[in-house]
Amino acid sequence: MSVISTETIPRYVTGTWTIDPVHSEVGFSVRHMMVSKVRGKFTSFEGEIVTSENPLDASVSATVDLTSVDTGNVDRDNHVRSADFFEVDTHRFMTYRSTGVRLEDGEYVLDGELTLRGVTRSVALQLEIGGFGPDAFGGVRSGFTATGTISRSAFGVDFNAALETGGVVVGDKVTITLEIEAVLNS
Repeated sequence: MSVISTETIPRYVTGTWTIDPVHSEVGFSVRHMMVSKVRGKFTSFEGEIVTSENPLDASVSATVDLTSVDTGNVDRDNHVRSADFFEVDTHRFMTYRSTGVRLEDGEYVLDGELTLRGVTRSVALQLEIGGFGPDAFGGVRSGFTATGTISRSAFGVDFNAALETGGVVVGDKVTITLEIEAVLNS
């Protein structure tokens, strides 16, 4: 097992943190019509981060309410909620549970298990530690950015339509972008 000194992360603080949904964003993008990307986010989510003396022993758990999808278009959002995509009537939540943190080429990687539509797959996220510091209310905040990609068909989200010119309406590769701010629990 590797050990990383907390001195390599400025002002590192150990403890249990609650994700602040007001100052965080869970977003995604996917290729559309083979020519552009559609972006979206989820407006309802929660999670917990536990930072340990050895940063590689940290853990994350999060739950996203899939009914809160927002792509900026009501008709598209309703379609994404349907059985063609998320099937929220049966699978309302998506969850992520970390299985480890590691260093790869000097960068942090968060390994974990993502569950979507009842299917669980390993998903690695590139992790950037934004920092740790006091907030205006006497508390302590931390910030993280995590990015990764998934194959939506690997989770049973395989709706698509072929284009006359070749290709498909919706790409299989989905890029995930997380901007997370968390508050240290008292």
